Formats: sequence, C-alpha cells, structure tokens
Amino acid sequence: MNLHEQLGALEMGVDQLIQAVVAPQAENIPETPAHAANTAEVAAQETPAANHASSESETQTVASEATTAAIAAEAAASDKEPAAQVQPTLEINRPAQNEITMTIGGQMVALRAEQIGQLIEELSNARASMTPEPPPGIPPGWRFVSTKNPVMAVQKQSNGDRLLVMRHTGHGWVPFTFSPDMVIQMYMMLTKG
Repeated sequence: MNLHEQLGALEMGVDQLIQAVVAPQAENIPETPAHAANTAEVAAQETPAANHASSESETQTVASEATTAAIAAEAAASDKEPAAQVQPTLEINRPAQNEITMTIGGQMVALRAEQIGQLIEELSNARASMTPEPPPGIPPGWRFVSTKNPVMAVQKQSNGDRLLVMRHTGHGWVPFTFSPDMVIQMYMMLTKG
C-alpha cells in the first residue's frame, strides 16, 4: 500500500471518528424556521406538475405550521437554562494482535496496522507544531519500545546538515536533521566509553 493509499485510509478512519462525534450532536439541534421553510421549498419543488396547484397550498400550510412550531420551540428553549453538553469519551482497546479499536461517543472504529501507522504519522506531524513542547528530559516512568539496530538512511543537505531517517518498529520512519557540529557530538557520545 503506497503512502497516498495509506493517507486515504487514515482520512476515512478519521472521518468515521468525526462522524461518530458530530452526527449525534446534529440530531440534538432543534429545527429553525429557516430550515423548516427550506424543507417546504424542497418539497414544493419535488411535487409533480399535475398536482402542483393543490400541493402548493398544502406546502404553504405545512411551512407555516413548521415555522410556528419552530418559533414556539425557540421561545421555550430560551426560557430554560442551557443544558450542559457532555463531552464524548475516548476508549482505546486492543482486541487482537494486529488491531486496535477506538470508541468515541459510543461509535467504534477498528484500525489495522496500516491505519495505525497513518494515524501515528498524522498525530506526530500535528504534535510537532503544538505547544508546550515535549519535556526536554526523559520523564520518569516513561514507557517505550526501543528498536535494536534500526534500518537507517542518511542524506546530506545543501547547507551541510545531515538528514538521518531511522525506522522504529512502532513509530515507523522517524526523520532527524543534524548540523555538522551535532554530528560530531553524536559520534563522540556513541564512541565514548
């Protein structure tokens, strides 16, 4: 599966997660007078030409009743205190070796290894631009999986920097850019001892 296919699969998974949160909220939105009028207009446009005259007056009656009902509902809602919205919770489970399920607001999405890799990449790219930055030191109790002798690729940049990309078993390909001074420091750290 190439990168574009993986991104497409991830976008589909993210869309499913968004739908799981947005769809229930949309069901709780009361119908507004404008929406009721639009519904009546659509109904009038879909009416066959032969029955148009009689259905037009029925449509106007329905639109008028819907508008009146919507105005009454808005007035009643404004008299009451706004209800506190409950934030959906996120649950993550691992039902099988090669699958993770994510549940938001009661809607579950199962992710396979490829989709999880795409999600990690997207989250990593987003996290890189967020503040606060990750802690400068290794936090106590931090859990991690290390990759022994990772596959690596190195590329020299036009400004003299070195791009080092290493393949981590959990994170996938992780790129780092080092200035020439940092390359020397890293060499000294790795050969010290």
